[in-house]
This record gives sequence, C-alpha cells and structure tokens, in this order.
Amino acid sequence: MTNASATKDAGTQQRGIALVTGAGSGIGRAAARALMADGWTVAAVGRRLEPLQETLGASASGQALSCDISDEQQVDALFDRIKSDHGRLDLLFNNAGIFPPGTLIDEMSVAQWRQAVDINLTGAFLCARAAFRLMRHQDPQGGRIINNGSISAHAPRPLSVAYTTTKHAITGLTKQLSLDGRPFSIACGQIDIGNAASEMTTGFGAGALQADGSRKAEPLMPMPHVADAVVQMARLPLAANIQFMTIMATNMPFVGRG
Repeated sequence: MTNASATKDAGTQQRGIALVTGAGSGIGRAAARALMADGWTVAAVGRRLEPLQETLGASASGQALSCDISDEQQVDALFDRIKSDHGRLDLLFNNAGIFPPGTLIDEMSVAQWRQAVDINLTGAFLCARAAFRLMRHQDPQGGRIINNGSISAHAPRPLSVAYTTTKHAITGLTKQLSLDGRPFSIACGQIDIGNAASEMTTGFGAGALQADGSRKAEPLMPMPHVADAVVQMARLPLAANIQFMTIMATNMPFVGRG
C-alpha cells in the first residue's frame, strides 16, 4: 500500500483529497493520474492492489486501497479509512463499472444481470452514500461527486440491456444527489463518455455492432482527453457545477444512432 503525502511539486496548487474507483485501468487510471498531476491527493480504489500501484507509479500523492465496491461493509470501511487518513474527502469520481457480454435479454442469466447491477449501480450508490455522509459532516462542509455515466445513458448499443439500464439509472442518481446535496455544498455532476480508447473499446476499431445488425469500425479518442475533462469538472469551485458533460470521439455514431 502506498501512503499518501500532502507534498506536491513546487508550483502545483494543492486541490484536496480525491477518491477514484476503478482506478486500476482505463478511464479510472487516466483520471487518477491526471488528478494527481493537477495537485490532488488521490485514493486509487479497485479490487486488486497491484494494478492500483501501477496507476500510482512513483507518485507521493497517491494511496492504493483495495475494495469491492459492491460490498456494503467494504465500502463503509474504505470511507472510514479515508476519514482516518485524511480527515475529509473533497472529490469522488464514481467510475468503476463492467460491460457484460452482449446478449438478448432472454439469453441473459439473472447472475449476469445482478453482477452488472451490483457493480455499476449498487456500487455507485454505496460509494456516493458514503461520500455524501462524509462530505455532509466534515468541516468545512461539502465536496463534489462525479458519476461516470456513458453514451449508453442516452442511447443504447445493441445487446446491452444490463449496461444500458444501469447507466440510465446513474443519471437518476446524479440528479437526486445534485438536488439533495444543495443544502450541504455537495455538487454532483455526470460525465458521459463515448469511445475512449481503453480495454473496453478495443474491438470498436475493428468493427462494432450497429443497430441495423452490421458491424462497422468506429473512431476512438485518446484517453487523455477524458482525463482532462474529469479534471475540468473536478477543479471548479463548489459554487459552480458541470451537471452533465458528454465527451466523445467526434465521428462516432451517437447523434443519429439507430
């Protein structure tokens, strides 16, 4: 485990304490590294410590913490650890999620459905609940929650019933947190990402299933653009909020999908 340090490079503004779930790969890894570069002390969270430590590298402003976000007790213990180690939390990037194998609804097992709901939705709820509790009672009060939605929070891909349903639900969670957080200076926004180059989108460049049943190569955008967008949302003062941001590969089939 890597212990966090408040020490930053000279000239880097200290932003606060951030927690990033799913930080062992993809969007979570890129966002965690970008936040550290921007002056945040980052708790990188995931199931396995080794990839989290790879995310942090030699940084002195990161902390690797193992947690199954679908487990209530583990999540509560995680946020107790954040409070104990840092005294507060200023930012939660609710990023962890899975994309189940593509299938029609009548061919999807209940176990596959529950796994997607447990991680993509219940995990996001548990982390948001714990972060909200900490942010509401800390002094000074407040903080920011950024939920990772998806283009699929607006328009589905074929054969993605579990993923699409959970991502639509994330939008409801975002709106409710944004409303209920107002009296406590807790801002909540959502970033909807389309075709960032990651492990999840590896096959899109070769051919992604389209609504008409065909397979077509889709453009991808470099991951640093997504990380920069998360940082842009994160560094706003709590008096301002990006409620929803869509960032996508310019020519991907989203507007007009289907």
